[in-house]
Amino acid sequence: MRTKQIIFVIIMGWIFSGALPLGSNHVASAQQEELDTAYDYLVLATTKTSTMQKEMQAAAEQGYAFAGVMGGETMFGGNEVVVLMQRSEDHLFVFDYQLLATSKTSTMQQEMQAAGDAGYVYKGQTVFESFFGGSEAVVILERNRDAPNPDLFEYRLLATSQTSTMQEELRDAGASGFVFVGVTVNETRFGGDEVVTILKRARGPLIMEEIQD
Repeated sequence: MRTKQIIFVIIMGWIFSGALPLGSNHVASAQQEELDTAYDYLVLATTKTSTMQKEMQAAAEQGYAFAGVMGGETMFGGNEVVVLMQRSEDHLFVFDYQLLATSKTSTMQQEMQAAGDAGYVYKGQTVFESFFGGSEAVVILERNRDAPNPDLFEYRLLATSQTSTMQEELRDAGASGFVFVGVTVNETRFGGDEVVTILKRARGPLIMEEIQD
């Protein structure tokens, strides 16, 4: 029994000293690789959502990719949409972006599905205060320009002012295979405060020739 205890102590000593490899070393190696990679960041801010899409696409042409989005009131710019983009030293892909903005959730559902049918994938959402009153729901979608067969997704947007109703709708969507991707609380022009939830469901790959046609 004492011999087994001694062997156990020796093995543990090897593990902690690094003499005995573990599967977790692969994780540590990946983490070290991340630490060795340098990243460059770009902050885009505008009061016009139409301008933001153009700026995002221009940044994408330089190798930047979407990292995050937030709508809010900045100190000098007023109500702005702020998008953070990042680029690694070894960036390999160029992305196309679509930014959808509307005060009508029914319109957003149609626009998201049209983008999904073209191979775009949901990346983020926020709320943006518009010039004309109320708020706009803003959704950003991304497509890898170099992917030969991008995945297709079916999108479902749920909007309600009652959280109890939202739970029922989420369960129904989940039972049909939809996966939650994002939620915001949006003050619409006519409906007051609405909880806006977006879900997606895979539909299979899309051949790039279909996009070009």
